[in-house]
Amino acid sequence: MSEMITAELVDLDLSADTKEAAARSLAERMVAQGRVTDLEGFLADVAAREAQMPTGLDGGIGIPHCRSAHVTEPTLAFGRSAAGIDFGAPDGPADLIFLIAAPAGADDAHLTILSSLARQLMNADFTSALRSVRDAADAAALIRGEEPAQAPTEGASAPEDTAVASAAASADATAADTAPTGTPSAPVPAASAPDAAPFRIVAVTSCPTGIAHTYMAAESLENAGRAAGVELVVETQGSAGFTRLDPAVIAAADGVIFAHDVPVRDKDRFAGKPTVDVGVKAGINRPAELITEVRGKAERGEVTSGSAPGTPVERAGDSTEGYGTKLRKWLMSGVSYMVPFVAAGGLLIALGFAIGGYEINKAPSVMDHFVWTQADSWGALLFQIGGVAFGFLVPVLAGYIAYGMADRPGLVPGFVGGAISLTVNAGFLGGLAAGLIAGGVVMAIQKVRIPAALRGIMPVVVIPLISSAVVGFLMFVVIGKPIAEAQKGMTDWLNGLTGTNAVLLGALLGLMMCFDLGGPVNKVAYAFATAGIAVADPSDSAMKVMAAVMAAGMVPPLAMALATTVRGKLFTRTERENGKAAWVLGASFISEGAIPFAAADPLRVIPSSMVGGAITGALSMAFGATLRAPHGGIFVVPLIGNPFLYLVAIAAGVCVTAALVVVLKGLRKPVTGAAAPGTENAAAATAAGRKQPVAA
Repeated sequence: MSEMITAELVDLDLSADTKEAAARSLAERMVAQGRVTDLEGFLADVAAREAQMPTGLDGGIGIPHCRSAHVTEPTLAFGRSAAGIDFGAPDGPADLIFLIAAPAGADDAHLTILSSLARQLMNADFTSALRSVRDAADAAALIRGEEPAQAPTEGASAPEDTAVASAAASADATAADTAPTGTPSAPVPAASAPDAAPFRIVAVTSCPTGIAHTYMAAESLENAGRAAGVELVVETQGSAGFTRLDPAVIAAADGVIFAHDVPVRDKDRFAGKPTVDVGVKAGINRPAELITEVRGKAERGEVTSGSAPGTPVERAGDSTEGYGTKLRKWLMSGVSYMVPFVAAGGLLIALGFAIGGYEINKAPSVMDHFVWTQADSWGALLFQIGGVAFGFLVPVLAGYIAYGMADRPGLVPGFVGGAISLTVNAGFLGGLAAGLIAGGVVMAIQKVRIPAALRGIMPVVVIPLISSAVVGFLMFVVIGKPIAEAQKGMTDWLNGLTGTNAVLLGALLGLMMCFDLGGPVNKVAYAFATAGIAVADPSDSAMKVMAAVMAAGMVPPLAMALATTVRGKLFTRTERENGKAAWVLGASFISEGAIPFAAADPLRVIPSSMVGGAITGALSMAFGATLRAPHGGIFVVPLIGNPFLYLVAIAAGVCVTAALVVVLKGLRKPVTGAAAPGTENAAAATAAGRKQPVAA
């Protein structure tokens, strides 16, 4: 901790009036100290974490934090605000703001120290000391756990666990915070101890980043457990890893508390117990209520079913979701794992064509013929590696759809079903069906009550064996051939598209790509396009579709970048900074670069983006532009057929979207009491405006 925070990273007179401005002010100190390499990129990562869940806590604390590739080493910056800054806490603004920055690959020891700070923030003595400290160096020393500015009075103790550095000094520091949090919280001694055993609770805490809220919730629950006289043990599933609770401890527990905002890993360990399932902030803000609630469930005999363990696409509080929502999540689980194979394989194939020419697909295997000094051999090598990567698309799609439905037991039948889909030429559609069938079969098997003696072999032997056999039978004998015929029909229809039909398809795909900017609808359009080129020799029509999809996906971020450049006064300072990054993101075919603008003003940005995307998609199809690579943006222009007209199509959509956004924003009514656009207070005015319905 001695190097994580210094006096230069402390601002005891933080003048920012919004959480965005506060994060920027503290992040600038990190940049000045060489702890952050890209200010805007880091702030974008902070904003993305903030969008998942507000980081304000009761007691006047704000803890914006993230893991970012732009952070060179784990770093803390501390700011104290006299006026207070709204970080979304229920009890009002925060006056103590900690910006926590962790590198994307931070080691466990550093993350453990950061988690120790998170625990400290639940200590009233520690936060009181920070509110009264007068010197930046003293504040940094206090946080580091060094000699406090003022010694505690006789008989009083220093703030509990103030020395965060002790976590680093201790040989067991990492194990202490990655393991379940030590011994159970001891019951508070009473005048006469009761003869009955204390109530036992096991808890799991986790949050998206796994640095702060995870450990604060654990600390809060442990403190509440001591106050309530119960034994409470917490498993913190944080960034520093986690150690599973001893099965004997779980078996002896009378109740379970899940305080989480990401899926609980191995959730089925806790089945059959009275359970309270809430978000992680509830574990921080109202731990006593959660303990009371789980005790009440235990008294009433309410237990969770052991037949439906948690899956990777579950979130806290989603038990009431409809089947349609669950189906979308399952499909997106498969697509999200498939996309990296598409990008890697497609780009390798495209590079192979670029180096060796379009006849490279007829080259012999590089195992039989490879000449180090010939470009054709290198082109053939890249092409054949890409072809192998593409061969995983359908199995990965099917396997991870099943994984999203049934967790790890779904992987084997899902991959088997996907491989069979390729064998019977059922392709992409077959992979979708195989994944859903595999997940359904495994879920059905998991509902069967099994004798305790056989449960140990179920996930390793019985479930993979039975589910693979069932999925294989259905794919080979029952539905494989009909799906293959449907796949062939779709391919023939695509190959037959000409003229107006092709233009309309391009417009439709453009609308889908720009509707939710990387969301499910966007992914459906992208998956449709990549499925067409996921063969060694894709058809001309399939390559036209791929070109139209990529062109349309580039429009929203490029248009927002253009709009912030030509009419910057219509945007806040933060949005103008985001606009600079959007140039690069859009040029790289990363549609998500427009998300900050769409989140701030969806009724203007999203429709404008859809119009521009539809125009670009239609023009790309009309111009006959083709693309063999599934990703790359302007960096694969040399691989595009009709590249000049392709760029014209993109430029047309970008200009239309930018013009619509500028016009619509120019017509809106200013927020009452807001400062003029472009001033330093614009961000605050915008933040205030977001809390009200967007003006029509």
